[in-house]
Amino acid sequence: MPTHHDGPARERRALDAFIKLARATGTVEARLAAHLKGEGLTQPQLAVLEALHHLGPLSQTELGAKMLRTGGSVTSLVDHLERKGLVERRRGEPDRRVCRLHLTAVGRRTIRRVFPRHAAAVADAFSGLSAAEQEELGRLCRKLGLDLAGRE
Repeated sequence: MPTHHDGPARERRALDAFIKLARATGTVEARLAAHLKGEGLTQPQLAVLEALHHLGPLSQTELGAKMLRTGGSVTSLVDHLERKGLVERRRGEPDRRVCRLHLTAVGRRTIRRVFPRHAAAVADAFSGLSAAEQEELGRLCRKLGLDLAGRE
């Protein structure tokens, strides 16, 4: 559904694009959430496991920056994953004030089992777009994100 805003063309065009982006994002997220629910994980929890799996141990601050999340939401995610035995906090060396997040053995097994299925589910969700369209979508999203980040 396009916007019903009766403003300048610039605003109507931007609102229409925003509505389409938000609806597509919501649809993709809902599809992937259903897949992850069977694994006992949420998308943000998987993102933490994936980051630690691919990047290695990170501080909560580093993790928050990678995930574009606030400190409080990262703490909540990590607390939950720690209770599930998937991650652990370890004091840093030589600066013991910094905790680094590590996957536990169970966490490593979980991400190795879940991630290939998740990657396949993402590929399936995007299969309605050609390879060129997926690349163009990625390029446009990156351009928009970098432009907005540069305005801060």
